[in-house]
Amino acid sequence: MRSVRRVVPAPAGLGTVVIGVPEGTDLELNLRLEAVMEGVLVTGSVRGPAVGECVRCLADARVDLDVDVMDLYVYPGHTVPDEDDDVRELQDDLIDLQPAIRDAVVTSLPFQPVCREDCLGLCPDCGVRLADEPDHRHESVDPRWAALQGMLSDAASDRVPDVASRPDATQNEKES
Repeated sequence: MRSVRRVVPAPAGLGTVVIGVPEGTDLELNLRLEAVMEGVLVTGSVRGPAVGECVRCLADARVDLDVDVMDLYVYPGHTVPDEDDDVRELQDDLIDLQPAIRDAVVTSLPFQPVCREDCLGLCPDCGVRLADEPDHRHESVDPRWAALQGMLSDAASDRVPDVASRPDATQNEKES
């Protein structure tokens, strides 16, 4: 058994379209390598920052990663029963950790990163960032209700009694 603690630069393409670890950023590897019958078992963790864009407000989003890694590297020609086809193989007694790290890091990234959990996003009408203007509002009428809005305006003007137009108005009321 051997423990390895290293800081390595992140490879290119370690992420998704929305968020990822920038190329060259320091990744801290804290790994334990154990000789087992089938080969070498690598366990440990990968730590580093991921940066991207908030899906609600498009501001910068940062996530501190702390991802567990566990992978078996088998000796050449050795088969492992009950394992899937993704078994990695030692090559000339060397281990290529990049695919294992990529698999662990990319699958742990948030699908929809946010700058903060309580991010309000953008105004759907004008695009203002709502965190900057929490009292931001628009007075708008849903077009499906626009005809009713006109009826309400007409009804408000009809509330003023017009004595002359009432059919039951007496002559005395009309003269006063």
